[in-house]
Amino acid sequence: MKTIEVVAAIIKHDNEIFTTCRSYGEFENMWEFPGGKVEAGEAKEEALIREIKEELELSININEYLTTVDYDYSTFHLTMHCFICTINGGKLHLNAHNDAKWMRIEELDRLNWVPADILVVEKLKEYEGK
Repeated sequence: MKTIEVVAAIIKHDNEIFTTCRSYGEFENMWEFPGGKVEAGEAKEEALIREIKEELELSININEYLTTVDYDYSTFHLTMHCFICTINGGKLHLNAHNDAKWMRIEELDRLNWVPADILVVEKLKEYEGK
């Protein structure tokens, strides 16, 4: 089975988390943490900064590593490295998503998440002690 390695940003501000809704593909209209594929020879942190710039036109600070999630979809294996981040510049523009929301951690379960991201939500709740 093909493995795809991606990075995801858990962008925090005060007590809220930034979430995005996919605008295309198999998981269209499902919620996820923004990010994307790591290119050959690219460090995970570099990939995350690049992907957030491409998808959201935002600059971020990567504050700390949260978790790596492995998830088997029907056609590929996903390895997703997740980092806690903050925004340090730019103006939000949704280039790969059709919606975005700031939500408190206790509200995250209300969203229809892409399957692998459900595991990230659980890790995030543990991290925040909720």
